[in-house]
Amino acid sequence: MIANFLNIAFSGVAYGVLLFLMAAGLAVTQGLMNFLNLTHAVFAMLGGYLAVTLMNGLGWPFFATLPVATLGAALLGMLLERTLFRRMYGADRHLDQIMLTIGLTFMAVAATTYIWGPNPLPVRLPPYLTGLVHIGFLDLDRYRLFLIAVGIVLITLLILGFERTSFGAKIRAAVDNRRVTASCGIDVDRLFMFAFLIGSGLAGLGGALSVNLLSVDPNFAVAFLAYMLIVVTLGGQNGSIKGALGAALLLGIADVLGKYYVPQTGAFIIYTVTVIVLFCRPNGLFARA
Repeated sequence: MIANFLNIAFSGVAYGVLLFLMAAGLAVTQGLMNFLNLTHAVFAMLGGYLAVTLMNGLGWPFFATLPVATLGAALLGMLLERTLFRRMYGADRHLDQIMLTIGLTFMAVAATTYIWGPNPLPVRLPPYLTGLVHIGFLDLDRYRLFLIAVGIVLITLLILGFERTSFGAKIRAAVDNRRVTASCGIDVDRLFMFAFLIGSGLAGLGGALSVNLLSVDPNFAVAFLAYMLIVVTLGGQNGSIKGALGAALLLGIADVLGKYYVPQTGAFIIYTVTVIVLFCRPNGLFARA
């Protein structure tokens, strides 16, 4: 019984890492840059479709598809930021941001259905990423172990990049007072462009890594947008990478345990956890009391 519980919890940790990878960019744009980007899940969906298309249609190896998925989503994010999103910056324009980005999401769903069809695409991973690894009395899935390893590396880089460098400090300063930051010689427009580039690219990578665990279909952008928003909200509205990680792991473990032990509840467990956390910690898990 203990081994079975630990195996399920391990799957929940892997799922939580995947949620974090897809939602971390949203934590940057929404928390640090104060921009409500509801198209963020579209970048993850694009990454998944690019990875599957390259593997199935062109015979690319799985690892070769990951940089392409990351770059494709990053370029789309940068294009949207340069042409549309930059016009919507400002705390007093949240409704405009929501209307624009949710409209783009539904447009992306329609375009994806037209290009790839309405059905989920099959995925075939290399043999070395399939099967189980036996560690003591545990039988751990190889692909989930791979996800956790990738997640540890990327999480470390993100924390160092956004919370321990001048780049993250400049973004926070630009959000607090754009005019003063620009007067110090900092190119705020370019700063926000790179933040969007990193955030959307990370979402694309998360989408590509999700192809073996989640269904790659046109509803992906709508189905997982709520999960990404919950991760950012529970992590705290200050854009904390550590907060988003803690929230993603909590939701991932709760969701997997709930679906295994009480499958009839569906996604009820996720929303129950969200309500409880927000009731006890309205400003997020890691916000100061």
